[in-house]
Amino acid sequence: MIDRRSGKAIFRELGRLVTEQRNPRSRNLDKLSTSQILRLMNREDRRVPLAVGREIPRISRAVDLIVDRLARGGRLIYVGAGTSGRLGVLDATECPPTFGTPRTLVQGVIAGGSRALVRSIEGSEDDAHAAKAALRKRRVGEKDVVVGIMASRRTPYAIGALEYGRKVGAATIAVTANPGGGAPLRCDVVIAPRVGPEVLTGSTRLKAGTAQKLVLNMLTTGAMVRMGKVYENLMVDLRTASRKLEERTKRVFMNATGASYEETGPWLKRAGGSLKVAIVMRRAGVTRAEAVRRLKEAQGWVREAIRS
Repeated sequence: MIDRRSGKAIFRELGRLVTEQRNPRSRNLDKLSTSQILRLMNREDRRVPLAVGREIPRISRAVDLIVDRLARGGRLIYVGAGTSGRLGVLDATECPPTFGTPRTLVQGVIAGGSRALVRSIEGSEDDAHAAKAALRKRRVGEKDVVVGIMASRRTPYAIGALEYGRKVGAATIAVTANPGGGAPLRCDVVIAPRVGPEVLTGSTRLKAGTAQKLVLNMLTTGAMVRMGKVYENLMVDLRTASRKLEERTKRVFMNATGASYEETGPWLKRAGGSLKVAIVMRRAGVTRAEAVRRLKEAQGWVREAIRS
């Protein structure tokens, strides 16, 4: 299932994609000074958050889909090639230390495998069969969410993943920088910020990549907040896997409870090392066992556990 269309067919399709158009504001890019190049790039980059903002209704639907499937015991699977794939792997990799999730809950699948994280694997993005095989190996099913990430809207690897996800009943979400111009994307939600042509024609690691990163930030952060992994605006399920994270845990406890730095150690020790339990114990004035019970009843929501 390699993309075997003629070169002319692919050429014509690319010509319809906004990210492949020439940017009239950067036609003299090669004549600019260093500071002029950078100021131009900065002006173009300012368009990205506005474009992402216009997609919030669709991003919201996507977050709700993710929360629903994860609550059923499913997983979030990002799939992409090149820059898009690397961004998916990056977002997935950050979830365990930030939200205390199992490593398998949010996964990134990149065309060409782990080698493609550090170097380009030519041709891997054209192999839709490889994407389907990767999801089959992970036993993706109806409880899961498959997110196909692609700047161009036509990457066979990402599209193959969406097709497989739809076939097995998974929720499917497409993240692209091209609102139109390619084949229709058959999935539950299409998120397509209109970032416009790149400063460097066709270099979608620029505005398109930035837009994708912002969207993925919103998908996982929004979902984790809705799943009770945040109290106020504090990370309360983070893992203390390093000295920095140990100190961050103490700072979170201090911010959440008003405790002094010297008090954090004893409280966390009494809570068995659980930041959530420690916060509920101190804020509600209850024992460790009662804090654990309240958190279980509140499905992990610290605010509800304190109130109850």
